[in-house]
Amino acid sequence: MQGAPENVKQLIRSLPVEIVEFVEVIDDAYDLASAYITEKVVGKTNYDDCLHIALATIHKADYLISWNFKHIVNVDRIRGYNSVNIKLGYSSIDIRSPREFMKYEDE
Repeated sequence: MQGAPENVKQLIRSLPVEIVEFVEVIDDAYDLASAYITEKVVGKTNYDDCLHIALATIHKADYLISWNFKHIVNVDRIRGYNSVNIKLGYSSIDIRSPREFMKYEDE
């Protein structure tokens, strides 16, 4: 949560403990994040976003959910991340907006 806006930190703190899983940052994640930048999926100023995606990929998250439409939840970027993942022997990652997981009262 380091570096996240306060409202995001509060949202994460409000999640039920049984649905939160913290993952270890391993060297492979740093390498994969760097590969995203080397392959020009995004620029080097977006390394933290790349590390987030790499961790989700390596730890086989069901989904990576983000409000970051410029650097993460973007069809061209998603294709780029997954292209690098597959090239390096990882699975693709399903990246979505939080809106896709919202429940509406009329359902």
